[in-house]
Amino acid sequence: MHDLRALRADPDGFDADLKRRGEPAVAQALLLLDHDRRAAETALQELQARRKQISKEIGMMRKSGADSSALEAEVAGAKARMEELQTRADDLDSQISGTLERLPNRLDAGVPEGADESANVEVHQNGTPREFPFAPREHFELGEALGMMDFETASRLSGARFVVLRGQLARLERALGQFMLDLHTGENGYEETAVPVLVNNDAMYGTDKLPKFADQSFRTEDGRWLIPTAEVPLTASVAGQILPGAVLPRRLVALSSCFRSEAGAAGRDTRGMLRQHQFQKVEMVSITTPEESDAEHERMTRCAEMVLEKLGIPYRRMLLCAGDTGFGAAKTFDLEAWLPGQKAWREISSCSTTRDFQARRMNARYRPAEGKPAFVHTLNGSGLAVGRTLIAVMENYQNADGSITVPDVLRPYMGGVEVIRAA
Repeated sequence: MHDLRALRADPDGFDADLKRRGEPAVAQALLLLDHDRRAAETALQELQARRKQISKEIGMMRKSGADSSALEAEVAGAKARMEELQTRADDLDSQISGTLERLPNRLDAGVPEGADESANVEVHQNGTPREFPFAPREHFELGEALGMMDFETASRLSGARFVVLRGQLARLERALGQFMLDLHTGENGYEETAVPVLVNNDAMYGTDKLPKFADQSFRTEDGRWLIPTAEVPLTASVAGQILPGAVLPRRLVALSSCFRSEAGAAGRDTRGMLRQHQFQKVEMVSITTPEESDAEHERMTRCAEMVLEKLGIPYRRMLLCAGDTGFGAAKTFDLEAWLPGQKAWREISSCSTTRDFQARRMNARYRPAEGKPAFVHTLNGSGLAVGRTLIAVMENYQNADGSITVPDVLRPYMGGVEVIRAA
């Protein structure tokens, strides 16, 4: 989570980073707890050494027939005191860990100031939004008119924020996922990985989803969690390991179902597929060295951009401000696709570097060519969110009669279908 040595060395800098996120100062309180814990540990070590010495003296006295009762009483007292000190040290350690695990990652110096998404900074834009000779419709209007997007049936089956896709739209969603996987594995050097969608507490904690985001995830009766993203099992796959430096960077990609409770999202994007409890996403994860993580972040973001470029979807890259950067991220680029039906840019990918924040939580390290093992850096990015990409394709490739032209790169995955029309 956080390096206490860095906090001791620069408590003001630690608090300044928290302030950028709107968090209160905690350094002095943590340092006081740390001081008391270290004092308890030192006293415990001194007592252990004293007890060991006394035990030797008792043995010598017994051999010589001398009375050792006073020393034996001291040993008994030392044992009780040691138990007290151990309990205190453990309690202080729990207090420190409990505070640290709830603190967000330290931000990269280049993250702009700002309280919310209005302060995000556009890095660049690719493509020009299409001019329509008719009023473009939103994806759910198109999908329902085609008879291929069914929210009513999904609601009867599962409740709000679910959808049933049918026919060529269901195939188009599948085509998008396959196209993304083929691109990332064939051109971008990622290893395709099939992952479980149920994970344990350790996997969620190590990837900073617990305890912070427990209310945004679904939990089973046996205590496991439905993954909010394949980032969780992909990144946690290296937990507790010391990787050879020669195998880094390790680049993994998975297409999986994802599940989010959308706590706090009441009233937001209630129509359509933008904000669902269950959705498909292609997730990229990189495990790398500290020296290479910034370059890897740029590389990963470019990999996500390539998907949109090949699909011909206008997008812009946004550098998130301090107040909009996620809990575990040190720096994040969002890609926003143009949705002509909404007449708005909407997030379709988020690519983040967490530096060693997750690695510390899950004790993931690597062994460099020289020196001691060090924490890896982990990165994650959507490559892309499949449902949102389906929305972008539908709205950008819609025709006046309500049909949808299939982008050229997807036609091989669609059996040559060029236009999706109502049956």
